[in-house]
Amino acid sequence: MIELLVLEQAAARQRAKRAEHSLDQAKTMLDKNYGLAISLAICSRIRTEERRARTARSRMVKIIPTY
Repeated sequence: MIELLVLEQAAARQRAKRAEHSLDQAKTMLDKNYGLAISLAICSRIRTEERRARTARSRMVKIIPTY
């Protein structure tokens, strides 16, 4: 049981890190001047990545060991 909990926590941490990394990449791309259409697409991607990061962090918090 404990191994499964540890595995779930590790997966949640990894999911949160990936979402935050994608968000950082999108923000970096926004700093470059690609044009209006690309910037709008990047803004949409940033909103999506923020949502993913928020969801991943909330999932991670819910996986609390109950001893």
